[in-house]
Amino acid sequence: MKSLIKKLFINNWPRKAVALGLAIIVWLVVNQSLTTTKTVRNIPIRVINIPQNKTIDGIRSDGVLNRTVTLTLNGKKNTLEEISSNDLEVIIDAANKENEWIVTITKSNLSSLNPEVSIAQGINKVSSKTFIVKLTKQVTDKIPIIVTKPIGLAPKGYHFIDVWPYHLNMTVSGPEEVVKKLKARGLRLTFNLNDISKNELDDIHADTVGKNKDAVSFYVPSNWKKISIPSLSDAPIEINDPEAKNLRIDFVRYEMLSLLSPVPLNIYFPPDHTSSLHPQKVSITPNETIELKNGLKMITKPLYAKGVSELFVEVMKDMIEILVIVDGSTANSKLQWSVQFINPHVLENRYVSMLMSDVSAEQDKSLNPKVREEYLRNRFRNYMNRFELYDKNNKKLSLSAQIHGNHILVSEETTL
Repeated sequence: MKSLIKKLFINNWPRKAVALGLAIIVWLVVNQSLTTTKTVRNIPIRVINIPQNKTIDGIRSDGVLNRTVTLTLNGKKNTLEEISSNDLEVIIDAANKENEWIVTITKSNLSSLNPEVSIAQGINKVSSKTFIVKLTKQVTDKIPIIVTKPIGLAPKGYHFIDVWPYHLNMTVSGPEEVVKKLKARGLRLTFNLNDISKNELDDIHADTVGKNKDAVSFYVPSNWKKISIPSLSDAPIEINDPEAKNLRIDFVRYEMLSLLSPVPLNIYFPPDHTSSLHPQKVSITPNETIELKNGLKMITKPLYAKGVSELFVEVMKDMIEILVIVDGSTANSKLQWSVQFINPHVLENRYVSMLMSDVSAEQDKSLNPKVREEYLRNRFRNYMNRFELYDKNNKKLSLSAQIHGNHILVSEETTL
C-alpha cells in the first residue's frame, strides 16, 4: 500500500505538479473562452435626452418606460449563467429625434445595474425585436378631483356627517392625449372611515370641549392626500392643490340630544290637489299623543335628535314643527307627515354666524372666510337633511295620521 502511494504521489512529483498546474490553467482558459447564448426577459428601458416639451406615453418620472424588452445575449458562459433582468437596463437616446423612430437594440444600448457584471468583457452580442418609440407633445393642465363619500364605517360612538372640500384640482404634466382624457373624465378621491380610530376622534373631541359644540373634524393626514394615476405614474401622486390642506372628514358624537321644547303639529293642504275637505273645517284631534296647549296642537312628551350636533339643536329647537299632509285622500286613509324647519334661511345664518365668530381649530384660522362660510353652510344643510326625531327609548318617532270626516287622528305607532 505504501509503495502504491509512493508511486502515485511521490515518485516524479515535480513533473506531476507541473502537469496538474498546466491542466488547471488550460481548464481556466477554456472555461473563460466558452461562449453561450441566453434569453433574458423583462429588461427595463430608459429613455434619455428627451427634447424639451416632448414626452413618451407611458414613461415614468425617472425616464423608464412602462414596457420591457426581451434580449438574446451572446457572451461568456460564466457571465451569462449568473445574469438576470435585474442586472441590466436598456438605454435609448432620444436626442435629435422627431415624432417616432424604430429602435434597434445593440450592445451599446446595454447598461449594467450590477457592478459585478461587466458588459464589455462578458457580453459579445445583443439582439432583440425592433420596436417603435413615439414622442408626443407634453402639456401641463389642471385635472378636476371629486372627493366622494367615504367608504367604511365611522368609529363606534360617532356619526359620519360629511367630507370637505368636495372638489379639488391637481396640476399634472404628461402626454397631451393622456392629459386631455384625464381632464374630461376627472378623478375620484375616496377615503376609508375604517382607517380612523375612535381614540383619534375622542382626542379631537376632548381638545374642543368647551370651545365647540358642533362637529368633530378629522383633518386628513398628508399621506392620504395622494391619488393613483396609472397612465402617468406607477406610484400614487401627491395632490398639489393648495386647498388640499383643508381636507377634513366631519363626525358628530352618537348621542341623544333633547329638544327641550314641545313640537307643534299643523296641517298642510297642497294647492295643486283637489279635495272635498274644507281646510277651515279640518283639524287635528287632541289625544294622549297630541295636547292642546295655548291654542296649539303639540307633542309635549320628550323628543330627541341624533346624528346632529348640540349647537344645531340649540339653534333649531324652537323652530321645528310636524306637518300632516292632506292631499285629497279619501276618508280613513293614512296621511303622510314630515318634520319641517321654520325660516331655515334665518336659522342657517344664525348657525353660521355663531361658528364664524369662534375659530377653535388652528387649520380654520388660515381659511379664507368666504370658503369657511361655504363649508359651514354645507354642514348646516347636511344636518337638516339627516335630522330625525327619537323618543326617550332611543326609537325613531313613528306617527300614524288618519282622517275621519273632518278630524285627523294622530298617534304613535308601536314597533315590536
